[in-house]
Amino acid sequence: MRQRSKQVLPENELAQRRRDRALEADETLRELFAKATADGGGSGIVLVAVGGYGRSELSPFSDLDVVLLHEPGLDEDHVRAVAEAIWYPLWNDNVALDHSVRDTVQMREAAATDHRAAMGMLDARAVAGDSELVTALRSEVLADWRREARTRVQEVREARLARIERSGWLAHSAVPDLKESGGGLRDSVILRALVATWLIDVPHEESESLRNSLLDVRDALHEVSGRRVERLDAELIPEVARLLDMNPEELDLHTRQLGRRIAHLCSLAWRRIDRAVAPTRKPKISATGPVVTRLAEGVGLLDGEVIVMQRADPAIDPELALRAAAVAARDGHPLSAGSAARLAATMGEMHDPWPKSSTRLMVDLLTAGPGLIPVWDELDFAGVIDRLLPEWGPVRLRGSSSPVHSFTVDRHSLETCVFASEVQRDVARPDLLAVAALLHDIGKGVDGDHSVEGEPMAVAIATRWGFDAEDAATIGRLVRWHLLLPTIATRRDIEDPSTAANVAEVVESADFLELLAALSASDAQATGSAAWTTWRRGLIEGLVSKTQAQLDDAVASPDPQAYEGWPAQVPIPEHGTTGPADFTLEVEAHKDGSLLTVVTSDRHGLMADLAGAIALAGLEVRSARTVTLGDAAASLWEVSREDVDASRLSERIRPALAGEIDLAARLELKPADDAVGSRIRILDRLSETATLLEVRAHDRRGLVWTVCHEIASSGLSIRSAHMSTYGTEVRDVFYVVDADGNRLDDATAADLRDRVEAALG
Repeated sequence: MRQRSKQVLPENELAQRRRDRALEADETLRELFAKATADGGGSGIVLVAVGGYGRSELSPFSDLDVVLLHEPGLDEDHVRAVAEAIWYPLWNDNVALDHSVRDTVQMREAAATDHRAAMGMLDARAVAGDSELVTALRSEVLADWRREARTRVQEVREARLARIERSGWLAHSAVPDLKESGGGLRDSVILRALVATWLIDVPHEESESLRNSLLDVRDALHEVSGRRVERLDAELIPEVARLLDMNPEELDLHTRQLGRRIAHLCSLAWRRIDRAVAPTRKPKISATGPVVTRLAEGVGLLDGEVIVMQRADPAIDPELALRAAAVAARDGHPLSAGSAARLAATMGEMHDPWPKSSTRLMVDLLTAGPGLIPVWDELDFAGVIDRLLPEWGPVRLRGSSSPVHSFTVDRHSLETCVFASEVQRDVARPDLLAVAALLHDIGKGVDGDHSVEGEPMAVAIATRWGFDAEDAATIGRLVRWHLLLPTIATRRDIEDPSTAANVAEVVESADFLELLAALSASDAQATGSAAWTTWRRGLIEGLVSKTQAQLDDAVASPDPQAYEGWPAQVPIPEHGTTGPADFTLEVEAHKDGSLLTVVTSDRHGLMADLAGAIALAGLEVRSARTVTLGDAAASLWEVSREDVDASRLSERIRPALAGEIDLAARLELKPADDAVGSRIRILDRLSETATLLEVRAHDRRGLVWTVCHEIASSGLSIRSAHMSTYGTEVRDVFYVVDADGNRLDDATAADLRDRVEAALG
């Protein structure tokens, strides 16, 4: 057991010292008040301690928050004389004084218009003088606070959000502010004020314990710095840690954990406030309880929170955690703390490797944008992330050694994912970008160069998460080289041809360069303003452009050879009918989906009609290929569902081919629920016999039909179509030919691109 030095400050002693300082201040103020009112002028006047002093929580260099309160109508000259007799001796002794003089009416009015004054009065106590004035005023302020709580809490919320915007989060800021940061001392005081509204309750003992522990850290910080300071700078941590009998890393983690727990309590409190102040609605009640809106299998929405439904069983369906998280992050709803705790306690083991459905859900979560962060935090606080990503523990709340970083390693990684989601349409594989964004600093949890150490860790994680060996290796390479572009761009002459040539040797392909550039930009923006200046951005983009010129394949696209022709292993069925709605359909299992082979009479717009019919059947198209055989057309559709009923699907296809369904009305494309517009490109020089139209967009029902319909409406035909879905993003490539079966001319191709872009919004 460690031996404490004489200078170590035990926790109970620190709390007692705060109380002792308050008592000492009380005695001083009482003496001054007695002298100031020695002539008998103490009636109707009182010295009041407010704020931290009112709570008897005085740190070594805290301000002394005092109000000289008096009855209305008391002689102003007398009040001024009493005030000066108290303030001047304190100023002469260099006491940090935050003082004011008000009558009870003024004080109540101030509390009614300034939530900070009201919150200070909630902790007010009489130090010297007429204590009944304080008791009566505090009761009135508290009654006002409760009566007007529904509007006052909004003032508190707005001020809090503005403060956190300035000061960041205690748990995740590179240099946390113990008082002003989210999860700091001000937040712990806000919890007291919210409870005082009677709208909600929070765990009182836990909240008070957390604040007292954080006050201990601040007391030690004051002792070390010898002045009033709230920011826990890195150079002060070793000495502060010594006073608290900790090592520096232990103190840093301890402080951030306190901030994390206070922030979590605040999050729960504000959710309860939102429910309490929401317009009164009669809850929907069924025979079994409140009605839950179903969002996904086993996942619902109740009181504005995403929950795991009662009948769902995480023990046999561990993917439930990913489903709930992905839905919550995508829709911007909070994930219920109770559901997160239930998942952590009961979820079963994930398969190793994960099934493709789990992989997609993780990608959905990581590409959700800003909604990712609160949902991930809730899962992490409950312990679910440890089940999904055990390697997260060593980087959790870990401070960065780099002065340019604004966040801890874990929060920086999540912020990188958010920035990556904004450029996911700029890359061919947004799923690989999202996972690399999360894992690019995972090596900081072990000794050594984090890029080198992180590569095999990322490969192992990606493999466990269900990515194939090639994709896992790409994610690993992105982690290994995520600092390559900013390092070379800022330390080498990018105008020297050998610089771009050397980078090209490392990246090897335009696809990888595209991913690496997006990761580099996202990483830099998540690091902070100093890492993504106009100068740095220009250098990196210049290097990327010059490196692209060094690569043979300057446009990221699939291998065209993989798209041309009919798969040799798929036999083409006999087609014995000639009517426009006559067709044959064969269904067979294929990987984790099905292959549909449709043979019918060839006609213009056939692919669009088939795509519409398949969409109405609720099937997700992965690829489509077609070939004409005389007057017949055979098409092969790869779909995601395994249990396709051929007879039921035929009943969907037949009226679509016969023109009996208004596909345009049934498949009206809904606006995408993201802020990034669809990207439509003509991929030049990839085929001598067709024009390749690439669509990068948010996945939506009817999207494939919309593109096929625009192509057909332009008098053009689709020779083959190839769809890939990564999370909520699609990367579709259509091989388009004109009426004579030839490649489109430039003007026609440009017009088609514009028409599809307009149709997709």
